[in-house]
Amino acid sequence: MSSAPRRRLPHWVRWLHTYLSMFAFAAILLFAVTGLTLNHADWFEGGEPSVHVIEGKIDAVMLQGGVDKLAIAEELRAKHGLKGKVKEFTVDDHECFVLWKGPGYSADVVIDRELASYAGEVASRSWVAVIDDLHTGRDCGPVWSLLIDISAVLLSVLSITGLCMLFYLKKRRRTGLIVAAVGGVLLVLAFAFGVH
Repeated sequence: MSSAPRRRLPHWVRWLHTYLSMFAFAAILLFAVTGLTLNHADWFEGGEPSVHVIEGKIDAVMLQGGVDKLAIAEELRAKHGLKGKVKEFTVDDHECFVLWKGPGYSADVVIDRELASYAGEVASRSWVAVIDDLHTGRDCGPVWSLLIDISAVLLSVLSITGLCMLFYLKKRRRTGLIVAAVGGVLLVLAFAFGVH
């Protein structure tokens, strides 16, 4: 490699590390904070979820023959402001069961096909539970799942560019590499002796 590209490489590594850090700042902060709140959910998420009951009647036509799952789910969503995605919709001869799930949220409804009536519960958890679900991607949908993947790639690139920058800092290179090695060894030891 000629000397000019070799001199430019540290500049580009530093530039990439700096601006990717700023671009990914919100994601880094979210996943750092929720790592702590998830690890100590009993401290941060509060008590039991807030639950309220819903009930009513539904058009009997939608329950006859081939049950119109989409129409039923959307009618219940509109009537009661239900959120999240339909995760389960089961039908038997006597009743239907519908389950909606979202971050920090769930709603389940049982529909009596003969009486064309329904009853269910809507449970909402605290905002900390919502961001904890965002951390794991639980019931957050494909867009959020993609965002988690992108964040993981960005954090990997940030780690690699940070390590690469260290190789251009002659006075700190050795100490930095020792600290990185110690951190890696501590992680392995924690797994080996602290995970049961």
